[in-house]
This record gives sequence, structure tokens and C-alpha cells, in this order.
Amino acid sequence: MTGNIPCGIAIPQVIDDNATYLSDLHDFLKRADTLGFESAWTQEGILGEFPLLEPLSLLSHAAAVTTNLRLGVSVMLLTLRNPIQLAKALATIDQLSGGRLDVGIGAGGHVDERIFGYSKDRRMRRFVEGIAVMKALWSEDETNVSGEFWNFEKISMNPKPVQLPHLPIWFGARSEVGIRRAVRLGDAWMGAGSSSTEAFVKQIEVVRRELDAADRDPATFRVSKRVYLAIDNDRNRAGNRLREWFALRYGKADMATRDSIWGSAAQCLDELAKVVEAGAEHVLLNPVFDDREHMEILAETIVPNL
Repeated sequence: MTGNIPCGIAIPQVIDDNATYLSDLHDFLKRADTLGFESAWTQEGILGEFPLLEPLSLLSHAAAVTTNLRLGVSVMLLTLRNPIQLAKALATIDQLSGGRLDVGIGAGGHVDERIFGYSKDRRMRRFVEGIAVMKALWSEDETNVSGEFWNFEKISMNPKPVQLPHLPIWFGARSEVGIRRAVRLGDAWMGAGSSSTEAFVKQIEVVRRELDAADRDPATFRVSKRVYLAIDNDRNRAGNRLREWFALRYGKADMATRDSIWGSAAQCLDELAKVVEAGAEHVLLNPVFDDREHMEILAETIVPNL
């Protein structure tokens, strides 16, 4: 391999009691902007004890201190958000970043929509309709929507995103029906970080089958994978730190063994190669501790060789 696979980097998003978080964040983003990473990404976690910053607010901040990196979120649960307000927020970030935004969405199901004031009934129909509402507002001068959940006439939203006809929509989905929906409605699909390489291999087979069934050119649909990783020549120490993180983030320490890679840079490169060989055209590298140190190592040893 010769560095042909675009690599993203996860933006440090856990603030906790770190008094230097903001200055560290600026340093991280400015450095990442120069190191050859294709993009920088956030993820969503609105509720819970894990101190994760809201992803779109953070991306808006990142837009101000970067010039080269594409900026992405993977994934937001659209079933917990109003698509009209969300369309406006995303168009604003795309304007502020000069057209560098990628939008990752998912349907969720693990968070009770009723907490957010939404019914659990017909949630998937509301999800699909919400996507149509956002696309229409981004691409049409005057929008008319006649749906089951949203109905309006002669509505306009400006400014539009820089990227037309609409922002690139990345899906997060694990099931066959979810991947089929991604192929039908999206521009890309990202395998979850909380899933194994083996699961990704099986999901890629579904992606290819659905692209073929939809008679869609694979070149129009990007495939990616978020990979949690830890680089350390002391493999046991790396594995233990990953287990500690997974216990905090997901409440399941054993996920580390199943869903992440760890060890020396060479060992991690070998495991990442399996993700690429399975069909990933983009890899989101997601260290979960020592963010700045990992970024430098990844830029030197992984990105040029993946």
C-alpha cells in the first residue's frame, strides 16, 4: 500500500475537567490541517455520563481554525432532531467552512425518542421524510413539502450550503435494510467504530449487493469505517487502556477486544490493511487517548502507507 486511502482523524471531543482543552483543541486541529489527513470528525452522544461535546457546535468551531480538512459528524440521530432546524445549522457550518462539511446520519433506536418529545411510532418513516425535507431545503429556491409529518408551501431557506445540490449524506447502518436505505438515499456509508473488522467484511458484501440491485455505480457511493485504535509497542498496556475507555464510553470493556485494534504501528497497519482489503475507500482513525501523540504517529506511520 502507498498511502492511496484517504484517512480521517477523530477530533478530541471529551472535555471533562481539562482546563487546557480549548488551547489543546486548537493546537490539535491546526496541526491536523497540515499533516495529510483528509478529514476530521466528531460523533454524537447527547445524553449520558460520558462528557462528549455536542458535535455540530464543535465542528463550527473547527471550521474557524482549519482550512484544508473536510469536517464530518458520524453519526447524528435524525430521529431526535427537527430536520428544518438541522438543515439550517448544517448549511451554516458548510458556509463557515467554505464547503467542507460531510453529514453522517443514523436512525438510532437505542435512545428513547420520547425523551426528546418524539413518538416512537413510525420512526423510520419520519427518518426518511426528514432526509427529504433537508435535501429539498438545501436544493430548492422555493420548497413545497406534503408529507406525513411535515407539510408546508413556498418556504425558502438561505443561504444554501456551498456544496450543491445538497450536502454529502453519510449513513451509519448495521442491518441489511439499513444499508439498503443508505444506498438508496445516501452518498456514503461508514461502518461503526463499535463493530469489528469481521462484521465490516460482511456488511461490505451487503453494500455491494445493494449497489448492484439498485443499478448504482459504486463510484458514486463512498465506503468508510471508523476504527478505534491504540498504538503502543507495549501491546498489553494498549489493550488495557482500550478496555478502560470502552468501559467508560460504552459500559462494556470487552468491546475493546472485539472492535478495536492495538499494538505497534506495524501491527495496527496490518490490521487496518484488512479493513481496506475488505473494500474501505476511507478510514476514520479514532485514537481514544493521547490524541496529539497518536495523531503524529498516525501521520508518520499509517497515513502514508495505508
